[in-house]
Amino acid sequence: MGNGPGQIVDVRLPRSIDGGKIGGPVNAVLLDTSHSPAGRKGLGRPAPGRRRLTVLGVDLGGVENRPSGIALLRGWKASTLLLFGDEEILEFARQADPLLVAIDAPLHRPPGRLSMADRNGEHYRSCDLELRRLGIPFFPITLGPMRGLTERGIRLKERLAAAGLAAVEIYPGGAQDVWGLPRARRDLARLRRGLARLGVRGLTPGASEHELDAVTGALVGRLYLQGRARILGDLSTGAILMPPGLPKRRSVR
Repeated sequence: MGNGPGQIVDVRLPRSIDGGKIGGPVNAVLLDTSHSPAGRKGLGRPAPGRRRLTVLGVDLGGVENRPSGIALLRGWKASTLLLFGDEEILEFARQADPLLVAIDAPLHRPPGRLSMADRNGEHYRSCDLELRRLGIPFFPITLGPMRGLTERGIRLKERLAAAGLAAVEIYPGGAQDVWGLPRARRDLARLRRGLARLGVRGLTPGASEHELDAVTGALVGRLYLQGRARILGDLSTGAILMPPGLPKRRSVR
């Protein structure tokens, strides 16, 4: 099933316009914001006109004892840090109250699989196959540590939904390929400068690869809120949001 007008695809995620190409919310301003935890730990509620462009990027670690990069993008201003456990990430998300959480982790299993330990079903989702057609390298989510990352991503998405926060899947390495930027593990300093050229403010020289990947994901989430992201796959069964355009460089995830 495609993401046609009128289809509700997630908690607090507005209707989408798709067709497999360029899409994003069409009624973001109408979302209920009554649950906003204004004032907790000094984060507060963003100014009314800015909230719809507030995105939380998460470069999720495969396990909770490894760091996850976090980037809160309000307008063009980014604040970054590292967190570890799911509870830490969830608490930060509740306090920040973004319109969208953009997660670098698979958020849906391949068709026919009840769990990532299930050997039945497909190896690839439709969004994975679209990445491959674009020539963007990725690790199949049924192999090795990607299985644990997938299960963690799905759990986190469900807990965010229970808190009234919408989550979407992004792939920072693929977005960096489209923008012609080096991936974080290849040249961190050039990636930071490239993100700054795209308009991001507030990046510090000490920002880690996980934090810059989270910033990249938040930028893609911003494009989605503006109706300018490319949707690979189907939001209801598995989609990856990407910037529009074709990759300018190829590298390994």
